[in-house]
Amino acid sequence: MKNTIKHLIQIIRLDKYIFLIGCIFLSTFPLSAKNQVIQNKQESICAFNSGKYRNVFLEYGYKKSDIDKKVAKAYYDLFEGPNKVYFEVGDSMGYVSDIKNKDARTEGLSYGLMVAVQLNKKDVFDRIWRWTNKYLQHHGGARDSYFAWSVEPNSLKHNSEGSASDGELYFITDLLFASNRWGNNTGINYYAEARKILDAMWGKDGTGGVRNLINVEHKLITFTPDNYGYNWTDPSYNLPAFFEIWAEYAKDGREQFYRDCADSTRKYLRTACDPVTCLNADYTEFNGKPRSNRWMPAAFRYDSWRVPMNIAMDYAWFGKDKEWQQDYCSKIQNFLLSKGIDKFEDQFNVDGSRPDFILQAGGFKKLRHSLGLVSTAAATSMIGTQAQSRQFVDALWNAKLEPYEDGYFDPYYDGLLYLFSLMHLSGNYQIITPKSH
Repeated sequence: MKNTIKHLIQIIRLDKYIFLIGCIFLSTFPLSAKNQVIQNKQESICAFNSGKYRNVFLEYGYKKSDIDKKVAKAYYDLFEGPNKVYFEVGDSMGYVSDIKNKDARTEGLSYGLMVAVQLNKKDVFDRIWRWTNKYLQHHGGARDSYFAWSVEPNSLKHNSEGSASDGELYFITDLLFASNRWGNNTGINYYAEARKILDAMWGKDGTGGVRNLINVEHKLITFTPDNYGYNWTDPSYNLPAFFEIWAEYAKDGREQFYRDCADSTRKYLRTACDPVTCLNADYTEFNGKPRSNRWMPAAFRYDSWRVPMNIAMDYAWFGKDKEWQQDYCSKIQNFLLSKGIDKFEDQFNVDGSRPDFILQAGGFKKLRHSLGLVSTAAATSMIGTQAQSRQFVDALWNAKLEPYEDGYFDPYYDGLLYLFSLMHLSGNYQIITPKSH
């Protein structure tokens, strides 16, 4: 969701969005032998049970010090550097902005919180949460505890009062992780804030047109928690791993329901992804059928870039649908490879053909080899089922967050997906379990 649309319910994206057996000896192996060792490693039990996370970069021979520097630089570029998307306000607040669209939105704010909690940046987390709570969260009325999805950060005027369900999904997960990492006695009761959203969600019965974030019949996340978007979804909003986190740490008595949601989401993703290319449309019905809207026909576009990363995260964290997820990785990487590892474009029909309608991004209506999709395609290499996965990891390693030749630059969406993918592939995007405080 990139361009601001001042309408209660129209929320759309209009923009971009070896195991080492003697390291020296292994370095003399042919590439195929290295890949076989790496392939065997991914068969180990999931991270939730093992507490272990693959550093795929390290497995492919990159130095630990260089990996750490790359992640640190990406964080610096987005949160501290001259092209940053994070801005501090006063002594205690801050926000993440989609700069070229001149707004702050729940998508980016919730991503900023996730980066902060994963990388143990408590001050950044607290600043973003305070700003979000004050300026986007509804306090009272039918939308109580939900969030306006977009605000102009200078005037603080809401561009829409309605919510995009992925924002709340991330906020709840962010806060549960923060509670686990830092406890609830350091100025913000993170657990209480997460429960506030969850408990309010379960009280939404359609009054004022406001609904549950989850379609309780289908046990799938909605596009928007209102009468408009309650009966369809966005594949990139469907993160089974997050529902598993809710089941473990929300402790609101609905653990089995959330586990059912995780299972329903995995089944849904099988239907939403094309059986040959594994591409999905930006929006679908709950049966996975692509959904066209009046603003654009159905296709794999900017929202959809997140799906490969989300599936890979679920594989790494919980491993409950390994066979299909391995097949998914193989098919989508093979499809993109067929277009050229350094050339594949960023919008497709789900059958892999070029769409007639090209969705603009930042004033540019063109296809390009986008960093965001390069990043998330590489993240699927956490599944690591084929030799070709190395090419995607190398492509991400060599990619740069910088303007394209035509001047287009998106440190917000390209940048955040780039940082997320670096974190995943370096083992720095983890289930944060409770600590003793």
